Amino acid sequence: MKKIVLAIIFIFIINSLKAQSQDKVIYKQNWDKQTVFWGYYLGLNMKDYKITYEIPNGTFIDVTSSTGFNVGLIGDLRIHKNINLRIEPGLSSNTKQLAFTHISGGPKDSIRDVNATYLRIPLLLKLSTDRLYNFRPYLVGGVSFDYNFSSNQDNPDDNSNQEFRMKKNNFTYEIGVGVDFYLPYFIFSPSIRGVFAINNELFYDDDPKSQWTGNIDYFGTRGIFLKLAFH
Repeated sequence: MKKIVLAIIFIFIINSLKAQSQDKVIYKQNWDKQTVFWGYYLGLNMKDYKITYEIPNGTFIDVTSSTGFNVGLIGDLRIHKNINLRIEPGLSSNTKQLAFTHISGGPKDSIRDVNATYLRIPLLLKLSTDRLYNFRPYLVGGVSFDYNFSSNQDNPDDNSNQEFRMKKNNFTYEIGVGVDFYLPYFIFSPSIRGVFAINNELFYDDDPKSQWTGNIDYFGTRGIFLKLAFH
């Protein structure tokens, strides 16, 4: 699915560049003069976890991830002709499976499914080139507060009762690249982002020597986000 979406975007970009080389009609000429504008986005994500251990080779977790979705709104403030401050509140959902390969005893003990839906509130800085006909490349980066709706940190049960616990409140940083395409009726802005957790998201088992979490030093989300924005 992700390859198909990327192929469609690539074909769209090539066709747009060809059209612009033949037709010098400039769309949305006054758009970039706005101080504030709004939009929305949707897209896909692929997440897993960065995991480090206190004792190498003591614990090993194999992460299997699936493709998730993103959807949200965009608020953009122009602070310079090439610099914008933006906020992109939205929802991000994804499912991962953790396999504790050092634990025997069957799936009940060695497999954990982690379903996570986050409310993400990124505050980003967008650095754009000067406009070239009807397209404009840009870099974007910043930090985000991520609230995990699926967090079970308040659950008194832990992995000894098949509950893998994650924290509610988390912080991430992201960086990416994209292109604004100025079309007759709207602006289409695909981008690809790398998203990385800042804090340790793991809520440890009650037993400090737990075979599931005792040897984990850091456990944080990392992922690739494909965002398709419309203004």
